[in-house]
Amino acid sequence: MSFDTLGLSAAVLRAVTEQGYTEPTPIQRQAIPVILAGRDIMGGAQTGTGKTAGFTLPLLHLMSAHAPAAGRRNVRALILTPTRELAAQVAESVAAYGRHLPLKSAVIFGGVGINPQIAALRRGVDILIATPGRLLDHVSQKNVDLSRIEFLVLDDADRMLDM
Repeated sequence: MSFDTLGLSAAVLRAVTEQGYTEPTPIQRQAIPVILAGRDIMGGAQTGTGKTAGFTLPLLHLMSAHAPAAGRRNVRALILTPTRELAAQVAESVAAYGRHLPLKSAVIFGGVGINPQIAALRRGVDILIATPGRLLDHVSQKNVDLSRIEFLVLDDADRMLDM
């Protein structure tokens, strides 16, 4: 099976090819069609098996297929991660796989200055990758509006619940 058979857009497939991937992993083969069908999913697999691409690729496909009209961008997808390291990794994947799409993303986490994050949120983003603590900071300061969320991803949810 190749990525071509999964129903992803040409722009997403181009980015996958540019990343050097030709064949989906088992978690990707199982998750991508379910997500593209608009169904909720909970998946688990070992580190390094392609879980991030398993949710990122269909998310980007769906969001680009139903892009909002021009104007202010609202957060339509929220990806929560337990650590800033994982948030940064997910943000890199979103940027790499979404490089040929008209979507904007931002990553917010603690331990760094909040002002550049506020500026990014004010410019508008489609996809927000965040850690819970810093997200709560932004919500309490009214820097981010989560009322238009269409997609929610809890990455490494079991670890977040353990915290």
